[in-house]
Amino acid sequence: MLRLSVFVALLVAPCARAAPPNVVLIVGDDQAYTDYGFMGHPHVRTPHLDKLAGEALVYKRGYVPTSLCRASLASMITGLYAHQHRITSNDPPLPKGLTGAQANKDAGYLKLRDEMVRIFEESPNLPKLLEKEGYVSLQVGKWWEGNACRCGGFTEGMTHGDPAKGGRHGDEGLKIGRQGLQPVFDFLDKAQKDKKPFFVWYAPMMPHTPHNPPERLLKVYKDKTKSEFVAKYWAMCEWFDETVGDVLNKLEKSGLSENTIVIYLHDNGWIQDEKAGVYAPKSKRSPYDGGLRTPILIKWPGKVKPGTSEKLASSIDLAPTILHAITGKQTKSMEGVNLLDAQRVAARDTVFGEIFEHNAIDITKPSANLQYRWVVDGHWKLIVPNAPNVKGDVELYDLSKDPTELTNLAPKNADKVKELTKKLDAWWKP
Repeated sequence: MLRLSVFVALLVAPCARAAPPNVVLIVGDDQAYTDYGFMGHPHVRTPHLDKLAGEALVYKRGYVPTSLCRASLASMITGLYAHQHRITSNDPPLPKGLTGAQANKDAGYLKLRDEMVRIFEESPNLPKLLEKEGYVSLQVGKWWEGNACRCGGFTEGMTHGDPAKGGRHGDEGLKIGRQGLQPVFDFLDKAQKDKKPFFVWYAPMMPHTPHNPPERLLKVYKDKTKSEFVAKYWAMCEWFDETVGDVLNKLEKSGLSENTIVIYLHDNGWIQDEKAGVYAPKSKRSPYDGGLRTPILIKWPGKVKPGTSEKLASSIDLAPTILHAITGKQTKSMEGVNLLDAQRVAARDTVFGEIFEHNAIDITKPSANLQYRWVVDGHWKLIVPNAPNVKGDVELYDLSKDPTELTNLAPKNADKVKELTKKLDAWWKP
C-alpha cells in the first residue's frame, strides 16, 4: 500500500501548480531617466538600482504616458491611459480667488476631489484584480485615490485619504523611505507567515522635493557641481537608491527573491534647475523626454533573462505584464503589451501619451483638460498641442540625433508629420 501511495505521489507531483509569483512594484518620484549609474550618469551613485539592472531585463527606452504624477500613477495601477481612467490632473478646478491651501477647506472643491476618487474606482486596478487570485497587497508612498484600502483595493495601506487630516497625495504613506521601511518589512513577514502571495506598491516621495538629504550624502556631491540645488537633488537620488536596497535586501534575507517579480520605473522625469529648488523646462509636466522617459526594469529569477532592450516600452505595459505572469491574460480594456513577450514587444514600434492641465478644467471630460498628445514611432517623436489650452506649433524630432529635442523638424517634414498625426488620431482623437 505504501508503494502505491508513493507511485501516485510521483504521478501527481509534476502536475502540481507552481506557487504564484509575488510582485514588488517600485516607483521613483521625479527623477530624470539619465540620473542613474546604469544609465551612464557620471556622478549620481545608484549602486542598488545598478545591481537590480544587472539582474533584470532593462528597457532603456521606457516612457510614461503623462509627465504628472497622479495621472501617471493611475495608469500604472489600472493599465489604462488617462483619457480612459479619466484621472487626468492632480487636482479639481481651483475655485476663483482661492489658493490651493484655501481650496482644501472649500466644500465644493472637496466634493469634486471625492468625485475624482469615485471616477477612479470605476476602473479595474491591480490590487482588486489580484485579490481575486488570492493575493494580499500593501500600499506605501504616493497615493492620490482616497483611502488605499477602501478606494484602492489594497488589503493594507498607509494612506487614509481624509482631506480633513491632510489627505491628498499620500498623507501617512509619504513617511515611507524618509522615515524607514518598517511597514514594508512587517507586511512581508506577515505575508510569508500566512503563505500568501503578495503585491507591494512601494512609491516613496523620493527623490521628490523637499530635497533634504542626509548630510553624509550631500557632502559627496558638493564638489561635483557649482549648484547647491543640483547637489541636493543628486544626493536625494542616492538616498532613494538606499531605500530600494533595503527593500531588495529584505526580500533576499527572507528567502523571497526567487519567486518575486521586481519592477522598477519612475512616475515622471525631473531636470533640476541650477538656480532654484524647482524643475527646469522640458522636464516634469512637459511633453518632452525629460519629463516622459524612464528606464523600466523587470527582474524575475529563472524566468526573465537579464539584459538590455532598445525596444520601446510604456508604463501602460506594467499591468498587462503582471497579469500575464499570474493569470496568463490581461483585461480587454488594457492596450499595453506583456513586456515579457518578446514577439509582442518586437511587433510594437510606437508608444503614445498625453499631457493635461495640473488642475482639471472638467473632471469628467479628459479632452477638456488636454494640453498635448505625443507619439514616439521608432526614433521619430511628434508633439501636437491642443488649443485652446495651449498655444504653439506641432513639433517633430529625430530622437536618435537630437535626444534633448532642440531642433523642430516639422516645417521641413510635412509627410512625416501627416503620417504620425494619423497614428495619433487612430489612437485617440479628442
